[in-house]
Order: sequence, then C-alpha cells, then structure tokens
Amino acid sequence: MDNLCTAIGPKGLITRHEFVRLIVQSLYSLGYRKSALTLESESSISGKSSQLELLESQILQGNWDACIDIINSMEDLVEEARSSALFLLFKQFLSECLNCGNISLALHILRNQVPALLVREKVCNLARGIFSLKEIGFRNKEEIHDLRKSCLCEMEKLLPPPILLAEGRLVYLVENAIIAQIDCCKYHNTDAGVSLYQDHCCSRDQIPTETFQILTEHKNEVWFVQFSNNGEYLASSSSDCTAIVWKVMEDGQLAFKHVLSSHHKPVSFVAWSPDDTRLLTCGNGEVLKLWDVETGTCLSTFGGHGFIVSSCAWFPDSKQLVCGSSEPGKGIYVWDCDGKEIKSWKGRRMPKVSDLAVTPDGEHLIVVSDKEIRKFNVETSTEQLILEAHSITSLSVSTNGDYFIVNLNSQEIHLWDVACKWDKPLRFVGHKQDKYVIRSCFGGLNSSFIASGSEDSQVRLF
Repeated sequence: MDNLCTAIGPKGLITRHEFVRLIVQSLYSLGYRKSALTLESESSISGKSSQLELLESQILQGNWDACIDIINSMEDLVEEARSSALFLLFKQFLSECLNCGNISLALHILRNQVPALLVREKVCNLARGIFSLKEIGFRNKEEIHDLRKSCLCEMEKLLPPPILLAEGRLVYLVENAIIAQIDCCKYHNTDAGVSLYQDHCCSRDQIPTETFQILTEHKNEVWFVQFSNNGEYLASSSSDCTAIVWKVMEDGQLAFKHVLSSHHKPVSFVAWSPDDTRLLTCGNGEVLKLWDVETGTCLSTFGGHGFIVSSCAWFPDSKQLVCGSSEPGKGIYVWDCDGKEIKSWKGRRMPKVSDLAVTPDGEHLIVVSDKEIRKFNVETSTEQLILEAHSITSLSVSTNGDYFIVNLNSQEIHLWDVACKWDKPLRFVGHKQDKYVIRSCFGGLNSSFIASGSEDSQVRLF
C-alpha cells in the first residue's frame, strides 16, 4: 500500500491522502457513486474522516454518551463549536427522553450537564419544553431517525476540516487556480470560458492597437468622445461648438447620424443617459443641453443666469441629472429632465467644480475641485473629503462602482476606492500631462484596464 502521507506533484506540495479524499468527495457530488466507492476501496481512503463516520453511526444509533466522548476528543474543534455541538446532542437526547416519558433522566441531564455549556437562554427554552405537553408528543421510530439525521446535518455545519471537508472543495481549489491565472494574465479581456487543459494566457491581440477608422466631420479639435452604454452609438464633442452622434454599424464602422449644434462655445463634455435615449452636452464655460438621441432635437437647456456649467452626470434611473459650476459658491444642482430642481449643494464653502460623477447605484456623488475630492451621500448629504497634493483635472468611476480614478497635473493617475477605506491610492505613471486637460477612463472586462490620453499623442493602457 502506498504511504498515505506521500507528497505528489513536482513541487511536493500536495499530500496524496488529501488529494484522493478530495477526488472521492467530488465523485460523490457529481453522482459517480460507483466510481467513488471503487476509489475508496482501491486507495483505502474514505471521503469521510474516521471521526465523522464514527460520529454519524453513533448519532443514528442514539448512543449519546459515545457521541459526547467523540465530540470531546476532537482536537481540531474550537471550544465555541464544541459547546454548540454538545448542545445539539443534548437537545436530541432530551427530546428522546421526553418522547419515551423518562422525565427524570431529562431533568438530570438538564440540571447537571447542559448548564456547563453556558447557553442560558437555550437551557431555559429546553426546560420550558420539558413541562410543555406539546413537546411530549409521541414520535415513532421513523420520525426519531429523521430527527437524528437532522441533528447530524446541523452538527456537520460546526465541524472543521479535516474532520469534515467543505462542500465542493476540489472545485473551489480549481476555480481559485483559474482566477489566479486570469489575474496574472496581462492582456485578459474576454469573458469566454477558460479551458482546464492548458495554462491560461491571452495574447496581445485582445487589446486593440491599430487605427480602424478616422472620423473627419468635426471642423476643429475633438475634446471628448464616449460610446453609449449599449455600444450602439458614439458621441464626440469639439471646439467647433458642436457634438456629433455616430451610429455603430454591423461591421464596426461608424456612420454619421446627427450633428448637435446650438452651443455658442466649444463643447467640452458629453454624457449618455443610462438608457441611451438622451445625451447631455456641456459647453465650455457655458450651459448644459439635453438632446434626444433618435431625433437630434434639443429638449432642454440647463444653467445660464450666472451658473456656468463645468461638468455633468446622470443618475441610474435616466430621469435625473447633476451638474457642477466652475464658479465658486455656485455649487452643484440636481435636476429632473424637465428642469425642475431636485437638490443642490451651494454656498461659500463650495469651491468651483472641475468634474463630477455619480456611482452606478446612485447613492453617492463624487466631486473634484482643484486638489480636493468630495464624496457626498445623495440621500443624507453627508460628506467625505480626500486631499490630493496636486491639482485634479478629471474623474472617472468604474462600472462596478467600487473604484474611481483622478488625473493629476503631476502626470499621475490615482486609483481610489469609493468606500474611502484606503489611506493611499494606487498610482499609475507614464503618460504626459503638462498644459492640457488629460482624461482617463476604465475599460475592458470588469473595468480591469485604465486608458489615458497623453500629450505625446499616445494612448496609455494600464
């Protein structure tokens, strides 16, 4: 017979006994009972530990003293779990005493053994049960057997490995190995299944690196571009005072759809509604306009009268929008699509707003101004403040709402957690930023990439 403690694998990190035991468990869970029994017989390794097998047999036979001894002999069981396990045994024991009318034995156990477990409330409940006629209803042998099996199921939840293996342990380990390979895959950008037959590694082809199409309809510099949430449209804004909506065709080419041309100043920013039916365009030092994507019609204008719009964002319901002002004290306004003011943050304490974003759940508003990052709770208006050492030029929130990035004029991108638990951000460097507003965004599968513009005419991917 092979030594059960023999290490296997090129690194010698896996114990043969543990590995075989996990395979046995997996075969049972997959429904291959005959194969599991054959492997147990051939290897002399059971899917269950000897302690668990013994405990199961004693519980099903109702040998309670033996069960108590087994629980007390388990060295891997922490005291809290041991007390809970013993309590389950006593509870079943008492129930069976009551069932056969042996009240005196039940009282003896309750007075002399159960109190040592220090679970006063449960002890009191059991005590009340002894004197409750409802608790002393007769149960036949089949019902008693079912109750013992239920006791065993509850008991198994308390037992740690190696006494009891966690359900699906081998599958869990394989999944973690796949996740580790994906995490180490520099170019991973697909949700296609990963094969177990070979180590996972994506090629650089997953990342687009070649110019696919050049759009020339704008008459001056293009300042911002953004795809719709469903990927069917692209919007671009320009210093020619227009924005253009492009349709993504089946072959991936972009076709001109609308030009949006009622701004009097350069259009610095656009924002798609979550349902992609409307588009916001932000004039540079001007107003905010709301457009119907299908018709290209301007539906409403926001701002003006001293409120100079600097940035905008949508709430998840596509019914409310928020914008900030580049003028100190003017603050932030939340409007519905008809122009009705819903909420505002303003006053002398509010600096000028450089950029803002709403988290995907709609619960938080993140605002940047100069070197400050503010996170507002939309419902309660409570505020958290993060200070940066250099001026911030732009902001972007990940699609899962867990992270946000800011571009600094120190030529760094900082990644922060939305929960504001981090003391320091993750830093990304390599792009060039000196004179202009450089924006970054999340991209790729699960927002696992960051793309940034750069003053050296390159796009940097992190």
